[in-house]
Amino acid sequence: MFETGSAEFWGQVYRRGQTGWDLGGPTPVFRALAEQGEFPPGKMIVLGAGRGHDARLFARHGFEVTAVDFVPEAAREMRRLAEPDAPVKVLQADLFDLAPALDGKFDYVLEYVCYCAIDPGRRGDYADAVARLLKPGGLYIALAFPIGTFDGGPPFAVDPDELVDLLARRGLELVQRAWPEESVEQRRGREELVVLRRD
Repeated sequence: MFETGSAEFWGQVYRRGQTGWDLGGPTPVFRALAEQGEFPPGKMIVLGAGRGHDARLFARHGFEVTAVDFVPEAAREMRRLAEPDAPVKVLQADLFDLAPALDGKFDYVLEYVCYCAIDPGRRGDYADAVARLLKPGGLYIALAFPIGTFDGGPPFAVDPDELVDLLARRGLELVQRAWPEESVEQRRGREELVVLRRD
């Protein structure tokens, strides 16, 4: 039995076709954000990018996107689904062990269903990584899911207040919180959009 925090565990999940978090295309909430043009194109890193649907979405809207996942199967899928007109740099790497050369390089960190896959004991390390990656003034854009109180995981229960607090302690200021209308029906009321800006 592999540890839930290992690439081997998640590789097995992919091979078994148990990727229930994958919507089969871009997250509707992120699609709405990209189409509204509220965030000007810049350098974006997508953490736990999976098959890269959201990474390619923002690349189509002019963002320079790096997509990170430590699972070989996910990286292969991103390369297989690559779009020449929406280039994404695929980085097979552990987000906790990214090269220092990436520190402070990004205008945006984008996240959905990555935070909930991380053992809660490592969430402080996750917040450290986000703060390191962002430029001063850069934005963390996340859809916190699944919100609730339950035991076990992954996915592990997410408390958006806790997420905001973790990042605030690392110099990120809350810009926006919202229950998005664009959430897919089965996740409505269980996910919240949070946007924070690094000092």
